[in-house]
Amino acid sequence: MMINDKTALVLEGGGLRGVFTCGVLDCFMDHNIRFPFVIGVSAGACNGLSYMSGQRGRAKSSNIDLMDKYHYVGIRYLLTQGCIMDFKLLFEDFPEKIIPYDYEAYYSNPTRFVMVATNCLTGKAEYFEEKSSSERIMSIVRASSSLPYVTKITYVDGVPMLDGGIVDSIPIQYALDQGYKDMVVILTRNKGYRKKEGKMRVAKAFYRKYPALQKALQERNAVYNRTMDLVESLENKGKIIVIRPMKPVVVGRMEKDTSKLTALYEEGYAIAENMIAGRREYIKRK
Repeated sequence: MMINDKTALVLEGGGLRGVFTCGVLDCFMDHNIRFPFVIGVSAGACNGLSYMSGQRGRAKSSNIDLMDKYHYVGIRYLLTQGCIMDFKLLFEDFPEKIIPYDYEAYYSNPTRFVMVATNCLTGKAEYFEEKSSSERIMSIVRASSSLPYVTKITYVDGVPMLDGGIVDSIPIQYALDQGYKDMVVILTRNKGYRKKEGKMRVAKAFYRKYPALQKALQERNAVYNRTMDLVESLENKGKIIVIRPMKPVVVGRMEKDTSKLTALYEEGYAIAENMIAGRREYIKRK
């Protein structure tokens, strides 16, 4: 596969399992590998932003290096902020003060960047592109990362939103619909992984005001599994390149063990390095 004007990069979420993606993207930056279209969901959107601004190591720092310093995952934040993670730190203090986000580099990057969130009113995915308002960018990525049940609903343009992974965790179909026929897909689970299907009855208790969202949550695992069937089918046909962990991931969505996080980051970097070495003659750098 050559990276040309019809090649997309698709980034799955997965909470702290996204450090695998951090490793892959840092490797891409080290090799100056860029794509004309990037789409990310939840943690994939967060990591994609640092890739878009060219800030190599920024996503790793926020997910691993600063975890030990700030301990930003825990029940105390659920009690004080209504979120299992310190969203104020992650989406205000980090980008504005602690590890400042380079908005100007992002704005000047010609690559299209899409972040996916779930509309609570419709139960459908919303696909956002924003390259002028830093405040709206952070609202969108925050919405894309707002996990159901353990984080508060986030509003974008006055509309209630939650994690994009509820309805479109691996948005390859959207990329195809946008005209991108080739793609590299970065996953955060090993090959063959599927979610256990079943009714999520708790959705009704949490989201009584949003019946469409309830339905989406109840169908979430089945939708994910169908998407994974499509991913593996396209991969087996040689139509997409998939980069994923080689073995079952021991890192949890809300992992605090930085040794595990570091190992998964390093695995992502190494797999990407090996892929680049094996396909170097096919990679066209922009």
